Amino acid sequence: MLSSVRVRLTLWYTAVLACALIALALAAYFVLRRNSARLTDAAIVEMADSFLTTVGAETRDAPGPDGLKESVEKAISEHNFRDTVFVVDDSEGRIVACSDNQLLPAGPSATMPGMLEDAMGRSVHEANPFRTIRLRDQAYRSFVRDFVIGGAEYKLLVLQSLRRQDEFLKSVLSAFVLAIPLSIVLASGGGYFLARRSLSPVVEMSTQAGRIGADNLHDRLQVANPQDELGHLAQSFNGLLDRLDQSFEQQRRFMADASHELRTPVAILCGEADVALSQPSRSPEDYRASLDILRGEAKRLKHIVEDLFTLARADAGQYPLTLADFYLDELVTECSRSVRTLAAAKQITVRCDASKEMPIRADEALLRRMIMNLLDNAIKYTPPGGSVAVVWGVQDSQYRVAVSDTGEGIPSELQPRIFERFFRADKVRSRSESDGGGAGLGLSISRWIVQAHGGQLELTRSDKGGSTFTVLLPATAV
Repeated sequence: MLSSVRVRLTLWYTAVLACALIALALAAYFVLRRNSARLTDAAIVEMADSFLTTVGAETRDAPGPDGLKESVEKAISEHNFRDTVFVVDDSEGRIVACSDNQLLPAGPSATMPGMLEDAMGRSVHEANPFRTIRLRDQAYRSFVRDFVIGGAEYKLLVLQSLRRQDEFLKSVLSAFVLAIPLSIVLASGGGYFLARRSLSPVVEMSTQAGRIGADNLHDRLQVANPQDELGHLAQSFNGLLDRLDQSFEQQRRFMADASHELRTPVAILCGEADVALSQPSRSPEDYRASLDILRGEAKRLKHIVEDLFTLARADAGQYPLTLADFYLDELVTECSRSVRTLAAAKQITVRCDASKEMPIRADEALLRRMIMNLLDNAIKYTPPGGSVAVVWGVQDSQYRVAVSDTGEGIPSELQPRIFERFFRADKVRSRSESDGGGAGLGLSISRWIVQAHGGQLELTRSDKGGSTFTVLLPATAV
């Protein structure tokens, strides 16, 4: 049960809410209790002042030895408040008058019990003239006030019952005890409902994601609100599915193209071998011709397999660069000289234009392969009598090598795919079996080689006048 996110969220929410409500209730209870005690103390002081004012007025109207007692009794009759007791004693501790005969014995010889005697001993000049005492199993708040009548000292003790205050605090406490559990139950139910409602899109997305496989990788999660967090999650997951779908599509196309490219030389090898073995005896010239065909197709098959292996190692990051110091301009010149024999067979002119030396630290074998691929493509798709130009130099702290041909160019709609594996713009740059054409992996390998060195390979121009491929490599050491 605790494995559910909804349950855990509800429990955490309920626990936090319970702690907050309990803390709030305790704080409110103690604040109410303190304020109630302050109000009670203020009321006692006010009643004591009013009582003494009445006693002073009555004493002036009735002087004499018994005047004080009569004045106090009149003041008690005028201040006959419920739950309030007034006690007056003289300097010798004898009780002069008491408003509650059941609480204390009255009479001139009556004395204070221990608890009241201790309370009466407090003076208003002390730091705290108030005290809480218990009489007849009931709590009282006591306050003592000294006063002088006719030159004699007396003390007034005011007792205020705390019954109503205790009843009020108990009612508040009972309300908290009832309201807090009810609030927690209601809040936990509402929290679970909100958690379930909030997480229902996640459950729906997980259900939809569980139905997506290799057969229906084009399906996407439904996005109810693209602006909230769950919407961003769904969009991120859909973006992941887009990349996976694109990757799967590239793999499927790669396997189909690889199978197509490998099928042709394998079929030629098998067919030519069957033809050579179909007759019991053949002339040496026929066998030599068959072996020459087998060797040519085997070389072509070997070239395709090596290119595939190179790309596989490159994709896996297992093709380390062998760095060395050399001059890039010399490497380009050597490659241009190497292809002149191939170009001369098609009456194509190879022209080189260099500006300055270009020292570099890189993998010489890979850069040679890249340049040879570009030159081979330029010669292959240039008609007889055309020309191939190789220009290199320094541009914005980068080495720039441009290979241009005078072929028919690449259609604009096919140019974005020119670096895809096994892609050939057959309608324009056609390849026959006799021209030594490749499998459409040369540009893919060339781009990887340039990118491995921190550079860029781009098709910068392609129109009816020909195409130009430009290589940009960092001029600093790799």
